[in-house]
Formats: sequence, structure tokens, C-alpha cells
Amino acid sequence: MKKPIIILLLVIGAINGLSADNTVVVGAEQISAYLPLLQNKTVGIVANQTSMVKDIHLVDFLVSIGTNIHCIFAVEHGFRGKADAGAHITSYTDKTTGIPVRSLYDGGIGKPSDEIMSYIDIIIFDMQDVGLRYYTYLTTLTKMMEACADNNKLLLILDRPNPNGHYVDGPILDMKYKSGVGYLPIPIVHGMTFGEMALMINGEKWLPEGKQCNLRIITCSHYTHKTLYKLPIAPSPNLPNMRAVYLYPSLCYFEATPVSVGRGTNAPFQVYGHPNMLGYDFSFIPTSKTGAQNPLQMGLKCYGRDLRTVPDNEEIFERGVDLRYLIDAYKNLHIGNHFFSPFFEKLIGVDYVRTMIKEGKSAEEIRAVWQNDVQKFKQQRTPYLLYKE
Repeated sequence: MKKPIIILLLVIGAINGLSADNTVVVGAEQISAYLPLLQNKTVGIVANQTSMVKDIHLVDFLVSIGTNIHCIFAVEHGFRGKADAGAHITSYTDKTTGIPVRSLYDGGIGKPSDEIMSYIDIIIFDMQDVGLRYYTYLTTLTKMMEACADNNKLLLILDRPNPNGHYVDGPILDMKYKSGVGYLPIPIVHGMTFGEMALMINGEKWLPEGKQCNLRIITCSHYTHKTLYKLPIAPSPNLPNMRAVYLYPSLCYFEATPVSVGRGTNAPFQVYGHPNMLGYDFSFIPTSKTGAQNPLQMGLKCYGRDLRTVPDNEEIFERGVDLRYLIDAYKNLHIGNHFFSPFFEKLIGVDYVRTMIKEGKSAEEIRAVWQNDVQKFKQQRTPYLLYKE
């Protein structure tokens, strides 16, 4: 009887809609706002390990109250959030609930078939984002909106805060580089929640043929874009803490270079280095581990920088997308264009950044070029904001 009692208390607390200390209440906890939408409906759920209602997983909670769940849709890193970045995600049956798990990350970011959608009345989308264009959950959201628009289904977004929602930075994607890590014409750091972004996708007619998705958004309480929301659960294996989340907008570009960004260590996206980098005392050795089975430079001693304490968070926020680290490694290795893979443009979103780095331009000079993009996007997104700036 203990678990049902806990669930009942959870429901009562969430229906009240307020936390005692006035902290953020996420969409999934606004239970009274969305339960009526699920009555007598067949439900599909896009969820992962972050889809929590207090201390209970959303799927487990909905099962406990008798919700008819047709399937769970798994995204990059899988339903339980343990798979490597880019790893093939297979479909299977969840052992805890017996519900089929359908992969949306099977050789690329896909969307449900019309056949699967025919069995579903409503899709719930509840995952923690980190607010960056190249984080693939945003592409998953867009493709799920496409599927719902094609099949006339309601998409219910249980909104969550954006931990990088307090600023906008980076160039707007040149759509010739459109990919799974860059699917929309937005800056690298867009400063919006999934709910706000879904409204913008509809409003700007970014779905194919200008189709519109039927949306219902359950917003967060006590959240503004100035709120520095600390994630209670890591959104993916290699973003284990807030330091990594804050540095991610500046370090992800190493993924398109031979430089390790700390995958396979206890500090992913908080260090960077390479076996041939000179002049550094700090070193680390990437090893195979959960979430990084075959990390770059595995087993080799990499020399570079440890960013776990310096700069402080305030400087990270002030500098935004900071290319100093990338430029530092580029100059140190002296391998010219061999430093970059074609994946670089997909991440950064434009072609001029590589050119300017090769020309010896500074991070400040490069960042100045995209400031018009930042201002343009801030104005463009204004009608779609659900939370105060």
C-alpha cells in the first residue's frame, strides 16, 4: 500500500500547483492541468530518464493511475538515458511496465510511422532540454510535431525550464547545413523552452508545407528566463552536472576535431586536450565507460585544460558561445584544415567561422559577426515567449 499512498500525496501536492519554497514547478507536476486531457485516450509518450514527476517517473505515474499508454518513444541516449551519443537505439519492451518502446533514433532522428500514429489519440512530450540548437531533442520535438500535424493528433508538451535560457548567442543556422544537430534556422543558444519553441515552429511555419501542429502546453510555475534552473537529473551521460551544461555551448565544437572533450573521463565537457598539445601541465586519459564506450583518444594521455573551476559561471554566462578554447587548440596543434571535420559546420551552423579561425581572427572578432543574428532572433521569438525575460 505504500506506493499508492505516495502517489496520492503527490497528486494532491501537484494539484495545489505551488511548492512551499516558491521554487520552479515543472509542467509534469501540474497534474490537474493535463490529466483531464488523457481520460479515455490512447497515449504515446516521448520521454527519457529526466521525465520525472517529483520522485516518480512520468510513465510509472501514468500507469499507476490507469492511463492507456500505447507506447513510449525513445530518443538519443535511449529511454533510460544511458546510451552513447549517436548510438543506435533499438525498439524493445520496457521491463518495468511492459510497454513497447519505439525508437526515434535508429540510424538518424526519425518520427513515428502513420501506422503507429493511427493507434494514438494524444502524444505527451516531456524531456529536459539544455537549450542548444545541436542538442538533438529539439530535432525530435520538431519531427514529432510533423507527425502530429500529418495525422491530426494533439501534442501535449509538459514544459521544463531551459538551464541556458538566460541568454541568446551564436549564429543562426544556414539551412544548407541542416541536419539532425541543426534542424531549424535559430542561433546555437536560443534561450527558449520546448513549449516556447513549439509555438515558434508553428508561428513561423517551419514544418513542411507550413503545416500546423495542434498543441497544448502545460507551463512551468515560478520560472522566468532569468531563473538559473539546476537540473535534478543529468539530461544525457556526458552532461553530468551544471558545469558541463554551462560549458557545452563553447566546447561542443571539439566533437568535429581530433581534440578530446573529456568523454571517457569523470569530467566530460569540462576538460579538453590532445596527446600532441604542448605547454600544458594538466592531462587526462579517456577510457571506455558507460555513455562513452569508445571515446576519442581512448587510452592516450591528453594534455590540455581543466575548466572545472576556472572560469567561474558568471564569466561563462558573460562570454556566451566562447571560441577561445577551440582557437587555442587549433593554434597549438598546427595541423591546419586537418583540425576540422565537415561536421564542424553542422555544429556551428555557418561557413565563415572556420575561415575566420584559419585567418587568425580572435574569438571576440568572430562573435561580433553574429551579433546581428542574435538581435534578429530575439525580436523574432518575442511573440512566442511564455515566460518573462
